[in-house]
Amino acid sequence: MSSPGASMFTNFTKLCKGLALVLVVGHVLVHFVPATVTYLALIPARTIPFGWNLITSGYFELSVYGVVFSTVSLLFMGKFLEPVWGSKEFLKFIFVVNFLTYLCVFVTAIALYYITRLEIYLYMPFAGFHGVLAGLLVGIKQIIPDQEVLLVKIKAKWLPSIMLVLSIASSFFTLNSAAYLPTLIFGTYMGWLYLRYLQRRPETKLRGDPSDDFAFSTFFPELLRPVIEPIASIFHRMLCGRSNATSEDHGYTTSGAPLPGSDSAEASRRRERGARALEERLATERLVPSRNKDELQSDALDSV
Repeated sequence: MSSPGASMFTNFTKLCKGLALVLVVGHVLVHFVPATVTYLALIPARTIPFGWNLITSGYFELSVYGVVFSTVSLLFMGKFLEPVWGSKEFLKFIFVVNFLTYLCVFVTAIALYYITRLEIYLYMPFAGFHGVLAGLLVGIKQIIPDQEVLLVKIKAKWLPSIMLVLSIASSFFTLNSAAYLPTLIFGTYMGWLYLRYLQRRPETKLRGDPSDDFAFSTFFPELLRPVIEPIASIFHRMLCGRSNATSEDHGYTTSGAPLPGSDSAEASRRRERGARALEERLATERLVPSRNKDELQSDALDSV
């Protein structure tokens, strides 16, 4: 007989199970063959000859705790995101965000070395799936922003911000914060960047999510938004200034404001798909124990 708690740990997608297996196998490999870390992890001083580690570094964890957390988080977040995005787009998101995150980590490490002349930034191994997980949290913020997390009763739209605040705060008390903090920060930003400007929307054949509810300033408290918005607008003009000029194709006016119905309607449809996917998951999890209960009642009547 299944219970509601047990049903939460089922119905994971095949793609997420496969990716979780990759993370587990990657950890087992580096655990039993430590020399593979040199070839798979991002070590900035060796990235030039081993350029593939910009991709491979994200798909294995160096610690047992890391691989357990990454696999569990991937399975649960994938239950909500993959049905909304589709398997192909979900996999594309993971690949692009992982690559861009570690590319930025590489550039940052090189810059820190030239600023500080500390070789630790050149030879520190960077690895782990947490950059992609940070990006997936942004996806949760996008599709179900007002949904409360079951345990902590916090709206999903604040999860990326809370994660970053806690990570930055903990970095003051840990010695190896440089190994994970840049990955989390860049993973969050690259996840938002991809969803904001690059993700293809099949229903409109356009790219990105231009809604005001998904602007970069929404990651910050309202008190700071007047300061953040002018800075964010600079990157907006750099990334999609060309699309603003073609308002007929992209639903924008020349000033960058959305045309009536284009911005809000698309954001509403996206949130509805996310809420519908969540409701279907919850309904499935409730259906399993109810069916088992009916079967038990039927068996009891037959025995009488």
